[in-house]
Amino acid sequence: MIEEKEQQVVSEDHWNKGLSYENYRALISRLLALNQTTGQDHSEKMIEYTQLNEKRMNKWDKITKISTELQQKVKAIDTKQRWLVLTEAWCGDAAQNLPVIHQIVALNSNIELRLILRDENLDVMDAYLTNGGRSIPKLIMLDEQLNPINTWGPRPAPVQEILKEMKAGDITYDEFAIKAHTWYAKDKSLSLQKEIYSLL
Repeated sequence: MIEEKEQQVVSEDHWNKGLSYENYRALISRLLALNQTTGQDHSEKMIEYTQLNEKRMNKWDKITKISTELQQKVKAIDTKQRWLVLTEAWCGDAAQNLPVIHQIVALNSNIELRLILRDENLDVMDAYLTNGGRSIPKLIMLDEQLNPINTWGPRPAPVQEILKEMKAGDITYDEFAIKAHTWYAKDKSLSLQKEIYSLL
């Protein structure tokens, strides 16, 4: 459900500075060549995350299969939509989900996808918080006039449950990361696809 405060947060300026998926991938490759990532933190840890994420996206680009049901649902969209995603190169959840979102959008020329960096667009991010946090990726589905239709993110529900375990102190961050990314590998994007299907 779109709340009142979320109306018309995304402007044409936000949209126009957004990157295509291909240009986002190219940006990450250029930054890694300089031993950098997106945002201000270029620590060794963040570079390692970004390198790992590039491998994850390469994998999902190759092996993702969109379900027949979702293909039919997406192909039936007959109005122009603009899907905007808040992301960062170092974000593991973004790397697991963006390639799938990209392939979903590619099914219908009525839908256009743009990616914007969270830390450069906090005005948009702060209108789409998750439990008060700036969690990414965050997909904002918009109509042609940039009115919000729906949102998804930052991660499929089962991974959100694993995060709750960590926040409750039941598992460490490292245990969360292992458990979450193992789940992504086994799920093969089926949960994400079902959640997107339910929003359309």
